[in-house]
Formats: sequence, C-alpha cells, structure tokens
Amino acid sequence: MFKLSLLSSAIATTLITLSQTSYAQESVAPEDSMEVIEVTGIRGSLAKAIDIKREKIEPVDSIVAEDIGKFPDNNVIEALQRVPGVQVTNRDRGEVGTLSIRGLSDITTTINGRQMYIGTGRFYTMADTPASLISRVDVYKARSADKIPSGIAGQVDVMTQRPFNFEGEKFVVAARGIYSDQEKTFDPNISAMASNVWQLDAGKFGALINIAYAKTNWRDQGITAGAVFPYFTGSPEGQGLDRFGNTGDFPAYERINSAYWDPGLEQGLPNTAGSTLNTNGYENEYILSRDAVFASDLSGQRERPAMNLSLQFAPNDKSEYLFEAFYNGYRETVRNSLFFAYPDSAYNINFDDDISFYEGTNIVKSRTVYDGDPRYGTWETDFNSTDADVRQTDTYMYAFGGKWDLTDNFRLEAEVVSQKSVFTSDFFAVRLLHDYYAMTVDFNTGEGDAGLVFHDNPATADIDESDLLDPRMYSMGPAWDNGSRDEGKSDALYLDANWFVEFAGITQIDFGLLYEKRNTNNRSRGANMLVGQYEIPMTSMPVEFLDATENFFDGRAAFPSGWLIGDIDYMVNNKDYFRELYGFTDENGEPVDNYLTGGASLISRRTFEAEEKTVDLYVQAKFEYDVPGGILDGTVGVRYTDASTPYIFDRVDTANQVVEQDNGENTSSDLLPSFIARYTFDDNYVFRLAYTETMRRPDFGSLNPYTTYSKGVTSVGTGTANSGNPNLKPVISKNLDLSFEYYFGEANAIYATLFDRKIEGLVVGSRTEIYYDYPDDVDSNGNEIGELLHILNRPDNSANGKLKGFELGVVYFPESLPGILDGFGIQASYTSLDSSQDLPVYDQNDPTNPDPIGYDTVEMFGVSDESYSVVLAYEKNDFSSRLSYVWRDAFRYDNEAAIFANPLARYRAPETSLDFQLSYNVTENMVVTFDATNLTDEKFQAYYQYPDIYNFSSGIYSRTFALGLRYSL
Repeated sequence: MFKLSLLSSAIATTLITLSQTSYAQESVAPEDSMEVIEVTGIRGSLAKAIDIKREKIEPVDSIVAEDIGKFPDNNVIEALQRVPGVQVTNRDRGEVGTLSIRGLSDITTTINGRQMYIGTGRFYTMADTPASLISRVDVYKARSADKIPSGIAGQVDVMTQRPFNFEGEKFVVAARGIYSDQEKTFDPNISAMASNVWQLDAGKFGALINIAYAKTNWRDQGITAGAVFPYFTGSPEGQGLDRFGNTGDFPAYERINSAYWDPGLEQGLPNTAGSTLNTNGYENEYILSRDAVFASDLSGQRERPAMNLSLQFAPNDKSEYLFEAFYNGYRETVRNSLFFAYPDSAYNINFDDDISFYEGTNIVKSRTVYDGDPRYGTWETDFNSTDADVRQTDTYMYAFGGKWDLTDNFRLEAEVVSQKSVFTSDFFAVRLLHDYYAMTVDFNTGEGDAGLVFHDNPATADIDESDLLDPRMYSMGPAWDNGSRDEGKSDALYLDANWFVEFAGITQIDFGLLYEKRNTNNRSRGANMLVGQYEIPMTSMPVEFLDATENFFDGRAAFPSGWLIGDIDYMVNNKDYFRELYGFTDENGEPVDNYLTGGASLISRRTFEAEEKTVDLYVQAKFEYDVPGGILDGTVGVRYTDASTPYIFDRVDTANQVVEQDNGENTSSDLLPSFIARYTFDDNYVFRLAYTETMRRPDFGSLNPYTTYSKGVTSVGTGTANSGNPNLKPVISKNLDLSFEYYFGEANAIYATLFDRKIEGLVVGSRTEIYYDYPDDVDSNGNEIGELLHILNRPDNSANGKLKGFELGVVYFPESLPGILDGFGIQASYTSLDSSQDLPVYDQNDPTNPDPIGYDTVEMFGVSDESYSVVLAYEKNDFSSRLSYVWRDAFRYDNEAAIFANPLARYRAPETSLDFQLSYNVTENMVVTFDATNLTDEKFQAYYQYPDIYNFSSGIYSRTFALGLRYSL
C-alpha cells in the first residue's frame, strides 16, 4: 500500500488550498445533435461525463477535459485508469503504456470515430497523442451495430476540438515543465490552439488549429533472475548426454540435457528435496537452479509532435461540411545498458559451502561459481551490452465529409478518410565480454530481488577482479546492426443514413456502409557478428567509447551499482567505425553481402506485403415505448463484415536474395448482431440490457508462415523457433451486459454493471519440437555443431475464454457541507473479474505432434481479479485539486517460453499508483498547475507461480513532477 506520510501530506495540501471552480450546468442535447461544450474544473468535467453516460443508449464512460487544453493526466491512458472496468499496466518509459477494458487489451481506438492504425498494426497507440489535443474520450464497453466492430474488449473514441464547439474566437496556450526524478531532467510539454467562427454570406465557417509538442527523458531500471534448469547433484548412474551432446562422465552440478526432462510444464519440474529424473533407466537426483541473473538500465528520450486542423462550413441549417487533418509524430532513442551474468558454471570449489537451498526443496537460493571451467573455456563469460534503438513514427490522417438533411425525415452522412503511417526502427548493439574470478548470487534476497557480488582473485593482486569498471576485465564481443520499416496506407469510405419513422414504436432506422482498402508492407535488414572479435581488449578501444552505468537501482537491492559500458551516443555517431571493425563493411566502406544495399538509412529486404479489402454493412432500428413508470428505448441491429487479405511473404539469404516466397490469401466474413435496451423510470433511474458481438482479425505479421530460429541468450540447451499461421481466423466475443444507474443532485451518480463474455477462437501458441542446423555454425574447435533442438511456437485459434464480473462506480459532491469541507467530492470505482481460458496441452511423449491432446483451464492473461480507484477532489474559489489512488490485483500476464524447468506462467504483482494535481486561477484567463505521478515510488515486480521461491523481476520507474501555465482568451 502507499506510504501514509506522503498520503497525509498530499491530503493536507488539498485542505489548505480551499479550492472551488465553476462548472458547466448545461445539460446534454439529444444524442443525434450532441456537441462538445466547454466545461471547466474537476466537477464540471465529471458533470459532463455523467451527462454523456446518461444520454447515450450504449453503455459508455467518458473522460472530459477540465478546460481547453487541460486533460487531467500526462496521457490518455493514465486518465482512463479511473474509469470503472478499465485497468492499466506497463508503467514504464515515463508513462503508463497498456490499457485493458475488463481485463482484455484488444481495444479499437478511433479518432473522432475513425479507425486509425500505426504502421502495419491493427490499432492506434493512444499514448502517442498529447493529452492537450483532446477534448473528450468515450469508452464503449458494448457497441450498437453502427459502430466499428473490431476490438473484442471495446472501443475508445478520442475526440479532438472543432471550431463549432465555440461561439466565436478562442485562443489557448499552455506550457508545462516536467521533472523526472530518475533521469533528473526537466522536459517541455507545450500546446497552442486557435479557433474562430465567422458568419459569411455563404454561411457559417469555422477554422481551428491545435498543435502540441511533448518531450520526455526517462529511465527505467530492472533486475531479473533467469529461468530454471535441472542439474545433476553428482556423477549420475548410466550413460547420458551433457549439455553439448557429448557422452561421458559428469561433474557435479552439470546441467541436464533436455532429452531427459519435460520443459514448459504448468507446475514446473517437481521441486521437493531428493527428486529424481530417469536417465536411461537410472533414477538420478537433481537440483533446480537459475541459469542467469541480469539487469537492465534503460533510458531514453521521446518526442511527440502533433497537429490537428479542423475546418467546418454550414451553408444553412440543413447541411454541414467538415475537413480535418490530423498528424501524430513519435521519436524515441532507447538506450539499454544490459548487465548479464551466468551463475551456471559447474566449476565450484567447496560444494557444501557454495550452494544453499530453499528449505525443504531442491531449488537453489544462492550459489558461488568460478570463471574458467577448464573443460568449456569461456562459454559462460558474462557480458555487458550497449544497445541503441532509434524509433520513429509519422502518422497522417485526412478526412473530408458532410451531412445533409435531405428531407425532414432523412439524413445522410458521408466521409472519405485517407491515412498513412510509417514506423522505422534502427537497432545497433555491441557486447563487452567480462572476465571474472568468482561471483556469489542470491536469487532472492527478499521482496523478490536478486543479489550479486563479485570476488577478488587472491592470485592477481594487481587487478581488482571485483571492479566492474576496470576495462582490463573486458574485451569486445558480438555486435548487431538491424533495422526495419513498416508502412501502412488506408483509404476508407463511410456512409451512414438515418431514416426517421413512426411505426409500431420504431422511431428511426439507421443503415450504412464502410469500405476500406489497406496496404501494408514490412522491409528489414540485418547483420549479426557473433564470433571473431573476441581478441580485441577494451583497453585498445577509443577512450571516448568507454562509459559507465552508475547509481543503479538507487541502492534498493544487493546488486552492483555500476558497470563498464560503451558510450551509446559515441557508438550511434560512429557506426561506420564499428561496421568496419566487425566486417560489416570492407576497407572502402562498402557494405558486405548487401545487407545495407542502397545506404545505411534504407531498408532493402521485403519481409511481407499485404492488401486487405473490408466491406461492412449494417442496419439497425431505434425503438421507444411508453411503459409503466417510464420509457423503454434502445436499438436492435446487425452488422455484416467481410475481409479478404492477399499477402506475399519473402525469405531472403545473407546475400539479400529471395530464396523462398509464399503467396496466399486470408479471408473471413461474420454476421454480428446487437441488441441494447434502456429503461428510464422516475427520471433518475436507468436500467440497461445489452447483447452484442465483437471481433478481432489476426495481425498481418502473424500470418507469416516462415520460421525463425534462436539459440537463446545463453546459447546452451534448447532453442526457440517462431512462425505465423496463414489460416488464422477472427476471434469472436459474445457479450452480455446488465447495468443500473441512479442520478441525483448536481453531477452525482451511482452505477453498477454485471457482464459476461464468451470468447471463441482465442489465439494462443502451439508447441512442437523441431531441429534446425545453423549454417556455418561451429564450436570453439571449428567442428560443425549440427542440428539443435528448438521448441516451435505457432499461433492458432485453439482456445476459448470466459470472462464475467461486475463494476461499481460513484461520483458524489455533497451539497452545503459546513465550512472548510464545502467543495469536497469523490469519484470511486471497483471492478471484480472472474476469467478462464482453455489452453492446449501437447503430448510430451510425442513432441513432434502439433495437435493438442487436451486442455488446461487457467485464468486469462492480463486479468486482475480486483481493481479499484479513488479520487478525492476539492474545489473552492480559485483553487482546484485532485488526489488519485489506483490499485489492481496480481495477474497472469503471459507464459514463459516452454523450454525451462520453472512453472510456465508469469505473474505481475499487485500494482498501485498515487497521483496528485493542483491548479490555481491567477486571473480569469490564466491558470497555474502542478501535477505529480507515482508519488509513492512503487517497485513493480513479476514472478512465476510460487513467488517466494520463483521470483522473476523487479523494476523501479520515475516519479514525475510538473509545473505549468495555461492562458486562454
């Protein structure tokens, strides 16, 4: 839980401010004529959101900007975590990055109702839009037939400002300086909006432009205890195989070849003391230990430029035209200082002293290992990796359309939307190989953290071998030079018609068409130098290349606080030097094997191209009946969606020549019904019942049939392989919602929802064993290694899921509280979820069989059983403040690669966040703001099924503090 001292201090701050701001009391117009109106203050924004929820027929929750240019958080996702049923995770890189609705992350994001994409993906990254561009966000948990059906979890519609939202001229400029305590930087977040409306002879014309720029420097730090393998406790009985495939004697604590044990079990290998494995007819005792401990010191700088242009023209009250241009940019350089240690050596001196176990188990808690195993040379040499990933996205959307009241009973809307998105990534990395004398690792020192200590060699007094900053202990290791480019284009036609009728309670018939054509392609390049440069000592490298990671993990773990690393900026700015050093280019600077054909900035290898055509048709009827006590209204409809996706996938060799090509087509068509009913009685009470069906089509990349192979980081034991599946079908979700809402007073409401989801055709990975012979792969003696065992993961629609639960929410501002209490309010929500999915089980005795022999029922990925948020708001006079606390329970977030001896599932520990916001109206037109996030400086953790003995990772992220000024006319 959060620190009470910090919480009490923040509450005291809110009491001292004695704040209150005016709020809008204008009610929402009927849905078909609803427009965004200006609201100010926390209570005003909550009142607006409640009005939207009340007037919409579908179940929807909204977040509304407190003022023009003032969304309540650093990004959209952080603001949405206070919506009932919405959970967030992955608070890294200076912000929250992942959103789920009722535990499901498969969400369609639209901009002003238009579906938007990033690169070759299916969805749009909400966090990329600066919050200052947004006027309102609607979260649809059930959708009528006229809404886009993709996204089985729901739809998030992000709405920007338009000129007709204002009566006349409007100008707003805002600037914030955001301090990140881990990176110790101040970053700008600025925006400006100008809008005006003119009454011309030809009609009413409005123009609005909104620009924004945000820069963020961030730092994330994490420590991870590696995966688990079994080891013999001594020389085993019977003939067997060691990890390199050689027969013969074993030293004690030698890793056991996977031919003698089953990897990837749900519960992992048995871990009671004295457990044995059958190796060629003999029962031999084994222990379980981690193969690695590693740490990552990630930092980066991210920039997000954005612009929205909106032009509206209404020649009369029967017609209106709209042109909008929307641009979203993303620039980020990610730097990773990766420290990797292998406590996997069989070379121990005093076995009884060097290894300790968790009580009653065969699981190693700590061990001491020594470098230089005489049998295997330096295969287990530790390394530090200097990684740089430069990423860029540019996304453009243009829309032109109009709406016309052709008669008193018929309205037509049409819009043409064109968009283009390009994402590029350039990755360059160099490893520094680290020699050491001995290390002691404690895989769990307490609270889930791994600890690591290096020891001096008494025989080398002139060198401190525990000094991780001494370049004499390092040499140059492998290097990687990779890049990719995703491009997506889309042209779409939206047609919607409303026919107003009066027939047997039917008041309106809606029908429409969506036609869209998408073109996507991916191109990539890559060169990896894994051997050949290990004789270059760090002491011979340019001194400008030497750098160090310092103050790692703030001293909050028994882990080295720093280590030698390459200077990332020097590496990025001198790529040609490293390319020549590693043989990527010749003496003339020309690329070898054409991996950089056309120049280093160009991507030359096509991976895949796809063209998708989608046709959606829908029809729905709105009904309304006077019934005892109130009004019953709603919609009933059906949507037909059809898509065909021809694709081309290429596989190229190291000379950049296409050696294999696969052409095919993925098709699907579905009929999705919807029924939503609303019963309003006694003016303030609302019941809703909704049955809807939603879907999700497979990602383009997941259709790729080609297989890629990886030995894994340790390059020892079983490898992994991945391929796509061109026969994937859409996932279908059948959704039932029942809700009750009570509205009372000014901006007050209580609401509760029961829901049930049945999901068919969940895409999960199938597992089979295959062998692969790496070309030109030789051991340290120059002998061919031969075929290596890999676990192939391939997606398939082989699981079903169920999700049910309930939500509770309240917004309450008491009236006429005495004295200092006047102005207090609360917004709170609680969500309870119960989920299950049927994961396929494969035959361990016939690992080459790709078909499941049964199913295990486990919880769904990403679903917390419980989550809640509490917001304390306080307004008085010119002050406004908010203290927000969010908590979500532990959840299973994925399955580990099925090649290890630990339990298969990985979990996230419960996550919390405490944020604070304060604003003061200096004048009628000027507001000063202060915002703070992650006030309690939480440690975020992950673990396997049994966290006390199978911890996984720990991470700390930045707290941010922002001071801002907003001026409006």
